Amino acid sequence: MKKGKKIKKQTRNRRRPFDGLQALFLFLVFCLITLLGAILSNSPRTVSGLAGAVASLQDQSGVESPVTAVLLNFRGYDTLLEVMVLLLAVIGVWSLAKAPFPTPETDISPVQMGVVRLLAPVMCLVAAYLVWQGSHLAGGAFQGGAILGAAGVLLLVSELPWLHAIPVYVLRIGLVLGPLVFVGTALSCLFLTGTLLAYPKGTAGWLILLIETACALSIGLTLALLFGGGRPESDVPGGDSP
Repeated sequence: MKKGKKIKKQTRNRRRPFDGLQALFLFLVFCLITLLGAILSNSPRTVSGLAGAVASLQDQSGVESPVTAVLLNFRGYDTLLEVMVLLLAVIGVWSLAKAPFPTPETDISPVQMGVVRLLAPVMCLVAAYLVWQGSHLAGGAFQGGAILGAAGVLLLVSELPWLHAIPVYVLRIGLVLGPLVFVGTALSCLFLTGTLLAYPKGTAGWLILLIETACALSIGLTLALLFGGGRPESDVPGGDSP
């Protein structure tokens, strides 16, 4: 018996042979680290950055926060592409599998339901506040969307039965709401000013708030559906209709 345990222990502690693929991977990692080190060592010690340029154009941005001004005005293209990437991520997840959403066999704990009823509305209010204050303080669509996504995850882990009854077209509208508002605003600016995402004079503030509100809703829904891990059952051929 002891001999068998000793052999099992030796087998468990035995290391796997070092193959050529692992050696190649370590060599590539070493080359990458060396390259990054060389770049950092040759980089200038002082970088002026674009803070001065942003500050000089802050009055034209329509918002008081320099971060929001960069993300939704001066570099709106990048933010538009980020929103599109999230939409593509949901499309990819939905195309792979059906969401594992079994019907709970037992009743939901009263403590858990109390937590959901208490936290979910508060999280929605915090998300709305973060979107609103993004024009002049830290916050915005992604911060508010992350809070909404957390609220959605809280509802999903509670396996509330009414979640099954949400029509799929409502989810689809919610997912594309942010990208559609963003793209629609960009095309409207192109038609009115001749430049994509160049807001007409005097409209930048409320257009940015409109974009951030729509994007926050889409981002929150996107994060919650990514946590769901697949396509809603009612949207799968042969699945139950809501």
